[in-house]
Amino acid sequence: MIYRPSSRAAALALLVLLPPKLAQRSAVPSRPGCAPDNGGITLPPGFCALIVADNLPRPRHLVVMPNGDLFVSSLRAGIIALRDTTGDGRADVISEWGGGFQSSDVAVRNGYLYADATTAILRFPLRTGALVAAGPADTLVRGLPGGGHSAKTFALADDGTLYVNIGSATNSCQTKDRALEGAGADPCVERESRAGIWAFRTDRIGQTQADGVHFASGIRNSVGITMDPRDHVLYVMQHGRDQLAANWPKLFTADKSAETPAEELFEVRAHDDFGWPYCYFDRQLGQKVLAPEFGGDGTSVGRCAGYKGNVASYPGHWAPNALAFYSGTAFPARYRGGAFIAFHGSWNRAPLPQAGYAVVFQPMANGRATGAYEVFANGFRPETPGPGLGTHRPTGLAVGPDGSLYVADDAGGRIWRIMYVGAK
Repeated sequence: MIYRPSSRAAALALLVLLPPKLAQRSAVPSRPGCAPDNGGITLPPGFCALIVADNLPRPRHLVVMPNGDLFVSSLRAGIIALRDTTGDGRADVISEWGGGFQSSDVAVRNGYLYADATTAILRFPLRTGALVAAGPADTLVRGLPGGGHSAKTFALADDGTLYVNIGSATNSCQTKDRALEGAGADPCVERESRAGIWAFRTDRIGQTQADGVHFASGIRNSVGITMDPRDHVLYVMQHGRDQLAANWPKLFTADKSAETPAEELFEVRAHDDFGWPYCYFDRQLGQKVLAPEFGGDGTSVGRCAGYKGNVASYPGHWAPNALAFYSGTAFPARYRGGAFIAFHGSWNRAPLPQAGYAVVFQPMANGRATGAYEVFANGFRPETPGPGLGTHRPTGLAVGPDGSLYVADDAGGRIWRIMYVGAK
């Protein structure tokens, strides 16, 4: 049974139109059986998966409630709510609501559902066990910069702070964006209002960017942003810059540009500066180097020695879109406290094959990487030529109350639930 209201009014009407069975809070999720083919993905031994929902309209990030309901942000439907009433693990109630805004992130805290809307952060009242909002949204923050890297993904801290990613408008702060051998604006004025993390309050509506605190700088775009539940520290995944060879063919080969710069995992504390656009991280050299727009030659470090480094790095252009620390106990002990990262996949690794399109596991302890990343879930993209041809592209992650890992895909509209069933 699927309900798809087309407006906020229709969504609110569901509060009285849902049949009693569906209006009631569902039970704590059971452990259903997995799909024979794990929903088309490959997993390590002992793990299996099922498809919770399919063909959803551009789902991005998601949150799993204590009763197993899912709230999913959508680039086409605002918010999508999912419920399994039969215990087979598949959502048989699907409710779209939110007034038609585009959303990349969602969170639920203290009776409210939070969502971004490109240039704003919204807060909807939410009754326990309900699938739709209990009233219209408050606008917590308005007037945020649009265009460029426009997703306003966010993280909520236990003290009520709202940390918002405001991505850059440009690739590397050139005076003309992505121009051949174009110089960078120095200083990069864009850093004053973008390419960083801003902190806002959750107990005040109608804030603007000027009311927030510029918490951290020099982060090109961090679609993956979260708090580590163990130490309550903020972590983000940076999307590295593009087009080293395309814009600077005298300095970089196409192969080098396909691998560089790295995607990076940052631990973010107040006043940190990670150096974008002046610097990027070269995995082959193992260090930050000066960007060509600012006088770099591919090896010189210069001013980059003074910027904060990363916790871990990953191959270039994989596009990390979600970050989730594993706080459950259902997976083997080695996964506890580590981080899962959803990579959306590349579009610009030619002449090398396009890559990414996977969920990886990063072992961690005490805020540091304790080993190399491991591909955890793969097979989202078939072997096809050309960029951006993934049938499925991982973009959201959430740990469920039973320790399952949920993965959202904004290309095929699918959501998987990954469970540990033990070694055969």
